[in-house]
Amino acid sequence: MKLVFATNNKNKIKEIKLLLDDSIELLSLEDINCTEGIPETSDTIAGNALQKARYVFDNYGCNCFADDTGLEIDSLNGAPGIYSARYAGEKKSADANMDKVLTKLKHINNRKAHFKTVIALIISGKEALFEGIAKGKITTIKSGSEGFGYDPIFKPEGYNVTFSEMSLEKKNKISHRGIAVRKLAKHLTSL
Repeated sequence: MKLVFATNNKNKIKEIKLLLDDSIELLSLEDINCTEGIPETSDTIAGNALQKARYVFDNYGCNCFADDTGLEIDSLNGAPGIYSARYAGEKKSADANMDKVLTKLKHINNRKAHFKTVIALIISGKEALFEGIAKGKITTIKSGSEGFGYDPIFKPEGYNVTFSEMSLEKKNKISHRGIAVRKLAKHLTSL
């Protein structure tokens, strides 16, 4: 089955390919010549995922899925949340985003946080949502060279290393995106 993943983020594509069955031919937005910016104007993570999937399905006629992820920090009232990718500005700099979080938490003891991913799937017009949550805490410094986004400052519950210090295979077993993708994969095998 051909399935478009509504992203051009090569890191996300790499992570998800490892979790999907070989019978799924995963395509990116680039593969279907979708070069325009897809709107993300919802005030929820699930709403943004649905908006992206509907855009691809409605404009390109492809079975597809889209994800949206947010880092929600307890002591920042859930921020950065839906603004995670552009928390420090529209340039979407991971380093600037992490620096802003670390600065805001500099004198705060409660560093509890969680990542939430929602995947919206549309096949032949039928929609389904899959959610994954990874609980943990924000570190005081960046650590590790793997992964992307906030991975160098997020230490998942039960681990003494950040997502960025884990192999991709290990991270996929416990991450928010890994949990959501496994739910997606299970659903796809039932079709």
